Amino acid sequence: MNGRVRSLVLAGVLQFVPFAARSQGLNTSAIDQTLGRSGQKAGEVYRVGFPRTDLHVTVEGVPVKAGLALGTWAAFSGTDENATVMGDLVLLDSEVNPVMEKLRSVGFEITAVHNHLLGETPHVMYMHYMGHGGAAQIASSLKAALAVSKTPLEKPAAPAPEPATPPEWVKTVNDTIGRQGTFRGGVLSFGLARSEAITEGGMPLTSPQGVAESINFQEAGAGKVATTGDFVLTAEEVNPVISALQEHHILVTALHSHLLTEQPRLFFMHFWGHGDTTSVATGIKAVLSHIAIK
Repeated sequence: MNGRVRSLVLAGVLQFVPFAARSQGLNTSAIDQTLGRSGQKAGEVYRVGFPRTDLHVTVEGVPVKAGLALGTWAAFSGTDENATVMGDLVLLDSEVNPVMEKLRSVGFEITAVHNHLLGETPHVMYMHYMGHGGAAQIASSLKAALAVSKTPLEKPAAPAPEPATPPEWVKTVNDTIGRQGTFRGGVLSFGLARSEAITEGGMPLTSPQGVAESINFQEAGAGKVATTGDFVLTAEEVNPVISALQEHHILVTALHSHLLTEQPRLFFMHFWGHGDTTSVATGIKAVLSHIAIK
């Protein structure tokens, strides 16, 4: 059964599942036990991260923090008996096909494999995936696939306490963009929801499932920041966004799909900016003016 048919079948099954059964949600503690770490609940989605803290990646001489561009993640939704997991894996070139083989052997769909960065050392690839089944089963299958790579699977250490007052560059970025991001682990992150509803195989998708405008910043020297992430765009938005990025000297590093049957059709544009804090943030603000966000 191909991916499109499988998604349509799943959507059809969900139509006949009583609402009370669907609303029971997930036993997140069972997922935590299987994966060996806890995640964050956002609405009906439970998202768990596996940052590639083992990698030491640089771009233009900037050491890339895991929270900037090296965050493997998994978003679970549904019920314990009928769950979906989707996400993005950060992999070295040598890890891509062994991990893919492991995922496909248990029926996971691979929805994209591509770059997000340009000129990074070492080179990294990104694999988007989707799996269906019992929550514990698909969590176990995902962990087994990650074990084929060098992704750290042990329980992460407690994060260092955040400063009582964020660095001045954080305030500069927030004020310039006109929104408040989340500052954690030296990275300022924005996740901005699109204004329209998005579905995949008839299932509604929410921001934690990878359909938000994802924009990250980190300090990159005195008075400078680096920014990367991905803009989630409709076809009509793609080229205006490219022009806005170019006008502000922010590089387009990739343009591609992450999903297979989403509605409306979406394109994911990755970018890299490095320079004066105000100038880079002004460029991102200009881009957002071309995107339908809430």
